[in-house]
Amino acid sequence: MQITTQIKLLPTKEQTILIDNTMQAYIHTVNHVVNDYVVSDNSIKHTSKSVIADLPSALKNQAIQDAKSVFKKYTKNVKLNAKQPEDKQKEIKVPILKKPVAIWNNQNYAIKFCYISFPVWLNNKSTRIVIEAVITDYQANLITNKLGTLRITKKLGKYIAQIAVEVEPIETTGTIVMGIDLGLKIPAVAVTEKGKTNFVGNGRQNKYFKRKHRATRKKLGKLKNQKAINKLDNKEQRWMSDQDHKVSRQLVNFAIKNNVSTIRLEKLSGIRQTARTSRKNEKNLHTWSFYRLAQFIEYKAVLEGIKVEYVNPKYTSQTCPACGEKNKAKDRKYQCGCGYKKHRDMVGAINIISAPVVTGKRLSA
Repeated sequence: MQITTQIKLLPTKEQTILIDNTMQAYIHTVNHVVNDYVVSDNSIKHTSKSVIADLPSALKNQAIQDAKSVFKKYTKNVKLNAKQPEDKQKEIKVPILKKPVAIWNNQNYAIKFCYISFPVWLNNKSTRIVIEAVITDYQANLITNKLGTLRITKKLGKYIAQIAVEVEPIETTGTIVMGIDLGLKIPAVAVTEKGKTNFVGNGRQNKYFKRKHRATRKKLGKLKNQKAINKLDNKEQRWMSDQDHKVSRQLVNFAIKNNVSTIRLEKLSGIRQTARTSRKNEKNLHTWSFYRLAQFIEYKAVLEGIKVEYVNPKYTSQTCPACGEKNKAKDRKYQCGCGYKKHRDMVGAINIISAPVVTGKRLSA
């Protein structure tokens, strides 16, 4: 399984200039090669010798590979658009990279102790520079595995090294299945086959944080301060991602503690339409990333040897686990005519355990 770890870099002033120049040259090269492919309909065969750029050969080759990937997606969109009726066809623009980035393959960088080294273009030749990095104990242990590409980006003035790592999941001895119901008021409710239950996350805190940022964003919008809005959006996304990491970690730890071998989640397709919420919470529903939380749960679980399956969410919140009758919950309480009573999210998680497994889960949410 491949995961990505993010390591903070601490370049000197001279190294900062080199990294900035390298990233700008890299995205310029990718955009230039993509444009060549579009103009020539991919008849040009680029190599590191045919591409003129202030980059080492290794980076040129990587830029060419990225350009091929971008062009492939572009041509796919063009073909799909051509199949539409003329009145529904749209102008397909050639993608242009704007955010600074540079990518090295695993043969062209090295990590030793608290330093990362990679080649850049300096004085008209390829020169390897060594940059100090902040590597945690967890990351140090992680990067002892097989490494993939190194991707350096710049976020809010800070340089981040994103390193792909191939990790072999451990084997679990668990035998229990656990269902997880995702929501807004309670981000996640987990129930095992043996009835062990865990309510994870603080929906009210999430709602307050998002409402606060929404109000601030509205004020900044009236002032037409787009730079401040972008900065605020980045802060909100980092906070939301951190919350998802914490929730997913608690869920996986709970699964390990209770000898769980399989975690089951609702299939993500249409979750915005099926999620249970009131009208006043609709804004939160459409800005909360259920998909990201599910991803975090999945990759953390797989690393622990726990299998993740996705099930059909139909009627999971309405079906009585005791008699099978369908009832709608009132507020947070679920009650059936047979006498069965439970928290409605617990009912959803219990039914997810036995719901039919489906394939295909990838839908942005």
